[in-house]
Amino acid sequence: MGKLTLTAFVTLDGVHQAPGGPDEDREGGFVHGGWSFPYDDEDFGQFVDGVFAGVGAFLLGRRTYDIFAGYWPKVTDLANPIAGKLNSLPKYVASSSLKQPEWAGTTVIGGDLAKEVTEIKERTEGELQIHGSAVLAQSLLALDLIDTVNLLTFPVVLGTGRRLFADGAVPTAFRHTAARVTSKGVAIHTYDLAGRPEYGTFELPEESA
Repeated sequence: MGKLTLTAFVTLDGVHQAPGGPDEDREGGFVHGGWSFPYDDEDFGQFVDGVFAGVGAFLLGRRTYDIFAGYWPKVTDLANPIAGKLNSLPKYVASSSLKQPEWAGTTVIGGDLAKEVTEIKERTEGELQIHGSAVLAQSLLALDLIDTVNLLTFPVVLGTGRRLFADGAVPTAFRHTAARVTSKGVAIHTYDLAGRPEYGTFELPEESA
């Protein structure tokens, strides 16, 4: 059974919206699109290439799918480690409105999300990867279906924008499994799903108080 992995970019204040470009997502009057661009460097590129090296299929939300479909099919260099995988491997897009996707290898899923994603995981060799796709990621986190999160935290605060871990998220505990920092200060941490949080107290026992 494949592992479902989310790779997500966030700011120090948790914003996940439109990291890739000014016009990627202006919903809510968001004016800070493209905030990840200044932090691109060799370390960042090596990490992303490593993530794509383990992919067996992609699972994307509709907005992210449209962004990818408008760009990556035009990159025809088979040696490109990202384009080569995106253009050749199966792509599943969660959408109730997309009917006839033009990007080769695309399958639309729109029924029981938990059932369909579990079935896709079972038949995928390698990782089933989510990139971006915040709304989809939030739904799958709430269902405990995401096994691993690669969280890339960029050293910038925006003050507005949609957040990946928004109010109302299901309380979830993770186990930290890897970390690195790029030359431009992007903190890359990997977490595996560990279940529900545990709680305690730092208060002194009554007999010691």
